[in-house]
Amino acid sequence: MARLDSSSIDQLYGLEPVYEPASGHGRPEEFVAVQCPYCGERLETRVDSTAEEPSYIEDCEVCCRPIEFVSERETDGALSALKVRRLD
Repeated sequence: MARLDSSSIDQLYGLEPVYEPASGHGRPEEFVAVQCPYCGERLETRVDSTAEEPSYIEDCEVCCRPIEFVSERETDGALSALKVRRLD
């Protein structure tokens, strides 16, 4: 009796490959607490490490003003810093 690994089983039954979170470096998304540059309130934002652009714009949950988030990554893809900027 032969032992099958997970990729052989997927191929045998025609299944799509499964994302294995423990097999990659870093996480595909992280939640980071930041301070709004307008009103000073603390808020949490989701940072997507699979996104090609290092910056994105999101409105503050409290004052509704637009905030630019710029992520900086290590060479292995881990999040090293998240900077916030006003857009005015």
